[in-house]
Amino acid sequence: MAFEIRRLSAVLLMAAMPAVFASCAATSTQTASTVNAGANRSDAYPDITAIVSAETQQMGDEEASAISARLTSLSNRRSSGAISEAEYRRQLAELQALRDGHGQQTLSQIQKTN
Repeated sequence: MAFEIRRLSAVLLMAAMPAVFASCAATSTQTASTVNAGANRSDAYPDITAIVSAETQQMGDEEASAISARLTSLSNRRSSGAISEAEYRRQLAELQALRDGHGQQTLSQIQKTN
């Protein structure tokens, strides 16, 4: 009886093997129109010696120090009472609007060039 069960399980295993192999076979569901042409670079080696540059001009040290000085000056004038609270809030809102809008402006410039 044990021999017949082993024999039956071996037959069932052999019968199931084609289905298992068929499910493991690599079938491509993508057609040429769905593959991004820029992503397929299998026929070329990457150039790792190319100089990488930024999409847009980066902030320089001079510009960063100018903005930092402007913020420090604004803070100092507020603490000394040289400007009113309303003027401080207005200038601060102007700088915050520049901060918030800069990312969208830069993104739109990048998208226009591409």
